[in-house]
Amino acid sequence: MTTNFERAFSGHEDVYAAWVQLNTAIKSHMDLRRYELATLAAAQRLKSSYCSLAHGKVLVEKFDEPVAQIVRDRSGLSDIDRAVMDLAEQVVDDATNVDTQPLRNLGLTDAEIMDVVLAASARCFFSKTLDGVGVLPDADYAQLPAELLDVLVVGKPIAT
Repeated sequence: MTTNFERAFSGHEDVYAAWVQLNTAIKSHMDLRRYELATLAAAQRLKSSYCSLAHGKVLVEKFDEPVAQIVRDRSGLSDIDRAVMDLAEQVVDDATNVDTQPLRNLGLTDAEIMDVVLAASARCFFSKTLDGVGVLPDADYAQLPAELLDVLVVGKPIAT
């Protein structure tokens, strides 16, 4: 089944292929759970329902994470996880004013910090592209539990 975001790139398949290549390269340097947390934080800050739903769903299905709780108050996460999500939000809000020291204090390397920045920056491109052309999250996301929908639908509504 073709997704709404795939249809949006119709006529721009080369751009979509480049996105897939970039995103694959970024993910190859990171732990998948960390990537998903950073991406979820960026998507939430961008008010991207589509990306929030997609990455929140991955966190639930692959890692059994309490996504609603994570979005609401980040309780239950480690200091590193919270700092990763904070950095991703800072990149979205104002990349000229990020503070990487909390991550350094927690032992993350420059390469690991770069991974988080890359994940958040790439999310900016993809989320803004989808929202900019009016792409709605796929209708099957409506089957997620209401508790998840309440915290993950932060912008455009799910397609009917």
